[in-house]
Amino acid sequence: MAADEFRPKLGKIGSRGSKAGKRYAGQVRLAINRAGGKVVRVGRFTGSRTGRGGAATALLRFRDRHAAFRQRRVVVKARLVRLAGKGTDGARAHLRYIQRDGVTREGAPGELYGPDKDHVDGKAFLDQATGDRHQFRFIVAPEDGIEYEDLRPLTRRLMAQVEKDLGTRLDWVAVDHFNTGHPHTHIIVRGKDDRGESLVIAREYISSGLRERAAELVSLDLGPRTDREIEQRLRQEMEQERFTSIDRQLQRIRDEDGLVLPERRDAFRQTLHQGRLRKLERMGLAHEISPGRWRLDDELEATLRNIGERGDIIKTMHHELTGKGIARSAADCVVQDWQGGHPVVGRVVARGLADEINDRHYLIVDGLDGKSRYIDIGKGEATEPIPDGSIVRVTPRNTEPRQVDRTVADIAEQNAGRYSIDIHLKHDPSATERFAETHVRRLEAIRRVTGNVDREPDGTWIVAPDHLERVSEYERQRARTEPVVVDKLSPMPLERQVSFDGATWIDRELESGRSEIVSNSGFGGEVWEAQARRRQWLIAQGLAQEKQGNIVYRTNMMSILRQRELTRVAGQLSQELGLPYAETRKGDRVEGTLRRSVELAAGKYCVVEKSREFTLVPWRPVLERHIGREVSGVVSGEGISWSIGRQRSGPGIS
Repeated sequence: MAADEFRPKLGKIGSRGSKAGKRYAGQVRLAINRAGGKVVRVGRFTGSRTGRGGAATALLRFRDRHAAFRQRRVVVKARLVRLAGKGTDGARAHLRYIQRDGVTREGAPGELYGPDKDHVDGKAFLDQATGDRHQFRFIVAPEDGIEYEDLRPLTRRLMAQVEKDLGTRLDWVAVDHFNTGHPHTHIIVRGKDDRGESLVIAREYISSGLRERAAELVSLDLGPRTDREIEQRLRQEMEQERFTSIDRQLQRIRDEDGLVLPERRDAFRQTLHQGRLRKLERMGLAHEISPGRWRLDDELEATLRNIGERGDIIKTMHHELTGKGIARSAADCVVQDWQGGHPVVGRVVARGLADEINDRHYLIVDGLDGKSRYIDIGKGEATEPIPDGSIVRVTPRNTEPRQVDRTVADIAEQNAGRYSIDIHLKHDPSATERFAETHVRRLEAIRRVTGNVDREPDGTWIVAPDHLERVSEYERQRARTEPVVVDKLSPMPLERQVSFDGATWIDRELESGRSEIVSNSGFGGEVWEAQARRRQWLIAQGLAQEKQGNIVYRTNMMSILRQRELTRVAGQLSQELGLPYAETRKGDRVEGTLRRSVELAAGKYCVVEKSREFTLVPWRPVLERHIGREVSGVVSGEGISWSIGRQRSGPGIS
């Protein structure tokens, strides 16, 4: 046919046979190619474009490749967060954390802003989101973010473009961070569109569309990357100990035998490839099998990413340690891997976000062994706030079934797979009802998370034969969120404990006679010195004496010190509340309103207030959500068995 002619033949494409249909399809593709077009092959349906923004992402794929190569680079991290259950508490904690101190250029707290306001009330934003199924969290980090004096105009233009792409107004807030080498913006978007329906964004738009839009705006502000800028960045990558764009190119040009032949047509690119291969060779990740022919390590990408992450961690540790005036060599900075399973005892240097988008936190602990350790502590809400300088013990979470799980499994096995308090008491007449209730609480906790145990309306539990295996899976699942247990041994910095008139962590260590100190350098050396000074203070107070070169402590030393601090704090609270203090003893009933908690060197206590007096009793973490409510309990040797509300009987908190 002539170029301006078109003579269609009626009928289905394959009506004259499959071969004819294939020939016709081939003619169509050939005609498209001659016209300078491109045939786009459609793969299987994945749902990546389902939702708002799918069409915009598809259009972005057809941009000029040359322009895209010169475009400024922007890193975008995204996460969809479910708000059901504890999700709302996590959202509040995340909002508090991104507004923490020291994130601005001046070291001030982060300021929350929105589309048209420079100051937004975070609490009001979350209150409006009550009932939302989810929220979106984004981190937008332009590679050239340091060039911006203020990121707010860029963020507002980006979100305005996102609204156009998604076809809806968005309710969002943001905070800019300048406390790292790469200025970035945290953006939180409500999971509702302008019609009040759940906001569904196409996966492709989240993974690539948002990044492309941000890169377009930065390129408009700063201009496209010049040849010199591109070459300079690539030269820097050549010696980096992390996975780089050059490594990605090397992987892409491997031949059928898996060998790499550096680029020869372009002198600059050939130099880059050759230089990078030599660097990888020194790292043991590439091997030249013959002149100009290289084989890459099969785990190249994973290894380089791990090395890069470790390098970032060491930099973070040096920054935090130096900021606190603590000098440690590179050999004394350790990324904790828990292979030995031994707990780490030491001083908290800093706590921070290891993964800001997934809300995973870390602790840097200056250990008694002279090593400073970087410890992944999991989700932020899993560990309560810990002041810097506190003494802690960090232990890897045990993923094995507990004795309570084995007891449930044994009783159920002998009772046709059923467990209840009545069955337990019948099975073991020596057990108390309160003891059996701890087993029920354990089953309830497992049911809420995994659904692997069933409870009948009468309170009887159906326990499967493989219950212990299911418990192990529950513990492994929990360990992914909470990999460690952090016990706060003392909220008081070491230096304050030396002459503190109260029971301290140093006293407990001295009285026990055991020592977890395994080094006289670093923090271990500081503890040795502090213990020696504390001994002299105790001798001066008449609480210890030296006999034949040994220090002998009074039998009731800890009780005396604990009572001194308790009396002192009670007196301060009495003036503050205008109520007298009533001391409690074993067997006493405690009743009143749970007002708050107070932190003592000897531990945490809660303030229980009655109409005419108040008392102080040991704190339990479970009481946090009951502040302001009526409580009652009986003081025992092991603690207090609490009842919440005005009831005098029924299940309590032991």
